[in-house]
Amino acid sequence: MIFDTLKHASIYFSFGEKVKSAFTYLMNTNFDNLEPGKYEIDGEDVFAIVQQYDTKPLSSGKWEAHKKYLDIQYVVTGKERMGYSNSQKMIVTEEYNEEKDIMFLKGEGNFLSVEAGSFAVFFPTDIHMPGIAINLSTSVKKVVVKVKVEQHVEGIEPKEEEISPQI
Repeated sequence: MIFDTLKHASIYFSFGEKVKSAFTYLMNTNFDNLEPGKYEIDGEDVFAIVQQYDTKPLSSGKWEAHKKYLDIQYVVTGKERMGYSNSQKMIVTEEYNEEKDIMFLKGEGNFLSVEAGSFAVFFPTDIHMPGIAINLSTSVKKVVVKVKVEQHVEGIEPKEEEISPQI
């Protein structure tokens, strides 16, 4: 997971051409009047989803993970909490949906506050929970750029139950 501001985005250009095109899109696009929806950047390899919503309480949040795409979640206006965790702290609640590239989990994680101008990058191994209210619900406009990864993650390995040795 990476947390930073858009003014530092060029630091991450070395992650590859797809990541570079994603950040270039974020840096060069005026999102003020752009309607919510899906916007193609480089076919199905890189695309943006513009979202506008009210943040929700933690109790309504869902942990999610992807296998085919990493997420660059850029907050345009407003602010929200985003959770992040690793698979060793999670239990799968909804199996992976290949068509939607998503699975849902439950467990514990850490949270950070993401304000306008900031972004978080969640790799396929990073379980995350976006859209959480910091204190009170507030309106957020966010752009999630999906970047296809070269090697798919075969599976999130949820926490295994501890096994007592047999004596």
